Amino acid sequence: MANALINGIDVYYEVSGDGPPLLFINGSGSTIDDVRPLTALFAPAFRVAIADSRGMGRTSVPEAAYAMADLASDAVGLADRLGWAAFNLIGVSFGGMVAQEVAVTVPARIQRLVLVCTSSGGAGGSSYPLQDLAQLEPGQRAAQSARIMDTRFTPEWLAAHPEEQALLDRLARQRSEEPSASAQRGAELQLQARAGHDVFDRLSRIKSPTLVASGRFDGIAPPENGAQIAAQISGAELRLYEGGHGFFLQDPTAIPEVMDFLRSGSAAEHV
Repeated sequence: MANALINGIDVYYEVSGDGPPLLFINGSGSTIDDVRPLTALFAPAFRVAIADSRGMGRTSVPEAAYAMADLASDAVGLADRLGWAAFNLIGVSFGGMVAQEVAVTVPARIQRLVLVCTSSGGAGGSSYPLQDLAQLEPGQRAAQSARIMDTRFTPEWLAAHPEEQALLDRLARQRSEEPSASAQRGAELQLQARAGHDVFDRLSRIKSPTLVASGRFDGIAPPENGAQIAAQISGAELRLYEGGHGFFLQDPTAIPEVMDFLRSGSAAEHV
């Protein structure tokens, strides 16, 4: 647990585990605390670094709007601080958008790349505009949030699948606290940056082995968006999993397969 001044932002980050370096970039509106159970799964095999994105969690809120390129610069700055000349990279959802920006900016430094439930923007398709949810009435917002999380998530389907309802309830509890004014500002700035995401025409710059993982029923980053990303990256592998935007929590094969992909190059690449 530490703080570092990166690009004028006081960035909070954590490093855990032992092994080849793995930079983990998490999704919209989430913090290290939210995804710690997920990153803990990688720590036995990797030296995992994760930061609260600018404006989120324990990282300071910037004064002005920023772009996805700024977030990519933050990620590279963290790798620099850790002394990682080369590293594995995984990005989930919004984190996958940032990870794409990182990979096209410093392609020679990325050993292996995993893009989870994400979109490239532009001609490759954009993820659901989450800023639109704020315009809905609370009941409509809850229903739409469920439906884009997994397109099967109707009230009737959830009633017949209590384990999926439990997952939805758990995710809702993570977002139930009323944010402070500062946190609200940080979330708004992040959504603004997300809305401007478009890396599609630059994806061919990525030369590292790449796995693109999508959920069959994802309404936020539809699987066709993942297919478009994979088609733009030479040699990229596309895998579809049973679930929606949280398929890595729904399909028990997802995390082990991602781990195997990352490990497959680690012995030769780790120095």
